[in-house]
This record gives sequence, C-alpha cells and structure tokens, in this order.
Amino acid sequence: MHASRSIATLLAGTAIVSAQENLTPVPVPADPPTLEEMMDPNLGVPQPPPPPPPQQQLPSPSQNMAVNLVVLLVKKGQLSQEEGLALIQQAEAEAHAAQAAAAVPPPPVKDGDVRVNYVPQTVRNGIRDEIKQELMAEVRDEKWSRPAAPEWTERIRPFGDIRGRYEGIFFGDGNDNTGSFPNFNAINTGAPFDTSGTLFSPQYNVDQDRNRARLRVRLGADLMLGDGFTGGIRVATGDSNSPVSPNQSLGGSGGNFSKYSIWLDRAFLAYDVLPSEENEFSVLVGRFDNPFFSSEVMWDDDIGFDGLAARGKYKLNDQLTVFGAGGLFPVYNTDFNFASNQPSKFESKDKWLYGAQAGLEWKITKDLIAKFGTAYYDFDGIEGELSTPFVPLNPTDAGNTDATRPSFAQRGNTYMALRNIIPTAANDFGTKYQYQYYGLATPFRVLTATGRLDYAAYDPIQFALTGEYMKNLAFDAAEIGAKAVNNRVGPRLGSFDGGDTAWNLAFQFGRTALAERGDWVAGIGYRYVESDAVVDGFTDSDFGGGGTNLQGFTLGGVMAVSPRVRVGLKWMSSDEVSGPPLSTDTLQFDINAKF
Repeated sequence: MHASRSIATLLAGTAIVSAQENLTPVPVPADPPTLEEMMDPNLGVPQPPPPPPPQQQLPSPSQNMAVNLVVLLVKKGQLSQEEGLALIQQAEAEAHAAQAAAAVPPPPVKDGDVRVNYVPQTVRNGIRDEIKQELMAEVRDEKWSRPAAPEWTERIRPFGDIRGRYEGIFFGDGNDNTGSFPNFNAINTGAPFDTSGTLFSPQYNVDQDRNRARLRVRLGADLMLGDGFTGGIRVATGDSNSPVSPNQSLGGSGGNFSKYSIWLDRAFLAYDVLPSEENEFSVLVGRFDNPFFSSEVMWDDDIGFDGLAARGKYKLNDQLTVFGAGGLFPVYNTDFNFASNQPSKFESKDKWLYGAQAGLEWKITKDLIAKFGTAYYDFDGIEGELSTPFVPLNPTDAGNTDATRPSFAQRGNTYMALRNIIPTAANDFGTKYQYQYYGLATPFRVLTATGRLDYAAYDPIQFALTGEYMKNLAFDAAEIGAKAVNNRVGPRLGSFDGGDTAWNLAFQFGRTALAERGDWVAGIGYRYVESDAVVDGFTDSDFGGGGTNLQGFTLGGVMAVSPRVRVGLKWMSSDEVSGPPLSTDTLQFDINAKF
C-alpha cells in the first residue's frame, strides 16, 4: 500500500531527525497504551493507558505528528489497529537503528570523500516538511480523510440544464384572418365542434404579434446498473404534455406567479450487448431519446420515443462503419373504458409506429467524414376513420371512431370529418347537433434519406452540411381530396392542394464543441415541407409556429460564455406552401446552462 509506505517513511524520518538531536534511547514502559489512547482530542496529549493484553508489547506514546496521524487514521477506520501498530513499530526500529549508527565512530575518510558532521536545523526541518507534504498530498489524493461514499452513488450520474428564452412571433400584413386556419388540435382535445352553429371553430392566431418569455428546465440521471445494463430518467417543464416542447411560458398556466408543472420526460432501461467504442448493439425499453439518425423536420429535437428499440453500429475497417436502428412504438393506446358513457364499449383503435433504419459512415480522409442513412416509418392506424352512422344529441355522445383523432397535433396536415351523422327529425334533419371531431385524412408511410458531411481540415473550426429528403408513400391526392376539409384553394371549398414531399438543407460552421469561453457556432438552413409529407404533431415545433405546409429559412448562432453556459440567437422566416397566405417570422434569444 503506497499510503502505508508513506506513513512509515514519515515516522522513520521524524524519528531519525529526533535521533540526531538526542541519542538517548527511548525507554519502553511495562504497560504501554493502545493506539486509540496514544492521542486525545486535544492534539495528542498522552492519556493514562489501561492494562494491555499480556502477549502484546507496544511502544511508548509519541508526541510527533506522524504518530498522531496514524492514530487518527485508525480512529476513522482508514487503517486497522494492526496496520497502525506495525507502522509505528517499523518506524521505532528504524529510529533505534539510526541511534546506533550515530553512536558508532565513522569510518576513515578516503581521498575525495566529504564528511558532514552536522546537519543544520533548517535542513532537518526542510526534510521533515518535505516528507510531511508528500504524505498529506497522498492523503488528499486518495481521499483518506473523507468518509467512504455509499456504493450506490457511483452508479448514478446526475445531469441537468436550464434555458431561458425570449421569443417574438411576428405575422405578415397579408395573412388571411377570415377563418381559414382552424385549430384542429383544440377541437380534438376538447368537446366536439358543432358545425351547425353560427360560431367559428377554434382558430390559430395569424395576425397579432406575440412576445413571451419561456423557461425550460430538465433534470435527470444516468443509471449504471452493471453487467451491461444501464438506465435513465429525466423530468422536464412544459406548458402541457406536448411531445415536442418542454418550454414553459412565464406568466402562463394561469399567471399570477402560479407554480408550473413537471412532467416525466424520459424513463428507460437499456442493455448493451457490445459495449465498445467501435462496435455497439443496444436494446432499449421505456421512454428514451430518438434512436434514429434524422433532422428536426422528421422528428423534433425534444421528442421522446415510447416503446422498444434496438440500435447498433459495426466497424468494417478503418474507413467504413455500418449502423442501424429499429423499433416498435405505441403512438396511442385506446382508453380502457372507451366509450365511457355507454355500457357497451367500442373496439380499440390503437396506433403504432414501426420504424427501421440502415446507414453507412465513411471516413473519406482524416478530415472528411460522410454519414448516410435511409429509414422507413410505418404509422399504423394513425389516419382517421369514418364512424358508423349515428345521431349525437349532445357533446358527450361518442362515435365509435372518435379515438382515431390525433390526441396531439400542430398545424398543416389534411383533416377529414370522423362522424357519420344521420340527418333525422331529432337534429332537424342536419341543421343542429352536428357535433364533429376530425382525423388525419391520409395514412403515413414515410421514406426518408438523411445525410451529413463533416469537414475538419481547419480544426478547431469545423464545417457540417446536413440534408434530408422525405416522402409519404401512402399519400393519394384523389382519395384525400374527396374528404379533405382543409388545404384547399379556390372559391368555396375549392380543390385540394396538399402534398407528400419534404426536404431540408442546413450548413453549420464553427467550434462545434463549445468547450471554452468564446467558442461559437453559426448556421443557415432552408426547408420545404408539404402538408402531408410527415406527421405535423412530431415535426419541429419552432419553425413557423410548428407543423407542416411550410417553407423558409433559418439563420442563427451560439456562443459559449463559459464552458457550461452559452447564449444563442435564431431568426426563422416561413411562408405557407399552399392554401391561403400565411407568413411568420420568429426571433429567439436563449441563454442555456448545463450541469
């Protein structure tokens, strides 16, 4: 043990120096004290010893610092009593040897030899201090003086971040504010909308600028469970249980300094089959980060996936590495008591996502790396279904396909009416009680191609170009046009004008690690997202207010003001791809701290 040798060195060193000062042998008392009694709490004043075990002969109490230190370490449990006694006995033996050596006449001086008969006190003090400093440094490095941390603390690695944001949303003067942008999410998460009434349905804001301060707080921990098992848990803020935004608007949720909600954002277990840097294969279950290589157009940066996933990579050679991911994810699970106000229940309308991706990472040169992946996402049951004919007489009467409506949505997808309401005398032949919900008018089976090119020849300045192309293979314009209630152009209902394609291109450069004060990253991007290319509820929540049927550019940058704090500025400008005119500009200023 390095520490024991250091203590023995210090004990012997101090004893040797003492021997030079006084060659009188130290008498050994007949009844020596134990280690615990060699020093009291008042800096080592000897205490009257109790009778020792007859078989044990111990050295006399000592006033030097090293002996006191050994006694203190024994009291704290850092050394056993046997180890402490052994160290003291070893030091005393070396001290006696030093005394004996000092009493023997020195050998004759030979030619070229230099004899020092006296070691000055300052030199002796320096030797003592040097040994003391080395020992204390080792004590500090090995944390002897600290109580041993509980074993479970080594398995938990906490982390978190806090972000404050100013956000300004500014609308163009020519936006259509005549009722062309119904808020289907507000309808579907509340009472059904009576289409026979004289009131507008809930509408999106398209003409009044808004400013808001927002807060995002996330706190979590990585769990190291051993034998290849890991886990994680994280909670986060949020105005609601939205899957794409953990932002809490300050002054929102009732205002008047009301408290804010905390949501369970991540909770998963994982098993690493090949836990190495070059090769990896992991299985995850629970709620975890996006396992796919993608851009924010396909999946918002904050989204968490529920379900079961596997991901991995395998290094073929020094240049090529293959990677992949796949999983089964429940998007919606039918309420156990659906419909709650009827004794005879409706069949389940569960929704699932099946996703798979394969790709290749190619190290073209030491400074140029390309990564490319292709993914296929099948959203099973996510589209709306027309109900069996029935007559709702109040808002609580349920249709058998009400559960096919989205439980969360943003804006842009094409919708259809879900309830097949029969005109009868009970509803004045369709002139009242037309309580309606809305579902997605198209299925979604999305094929994506995602690529990234990283260039580091001017390190630490790095350059990255990212692109993604998406197409909804299940889109059928003719079929959708027969039932669509939005995304139309022309007089009255007009003709259907939705689309199935999206692409995104972004260029980024700077000191991307943001590890030191003054490091910075800047970027510019452009995207084009037709109405039904991707599911609007899962795409980027910031650009154009969130959703699809948008096109425009993004410009921004981030700078580190310390290794753990950074500030950022982003400007986004968007326009509608089709339909009534709608332009939106968004400015965001962030300060983000990680710990």
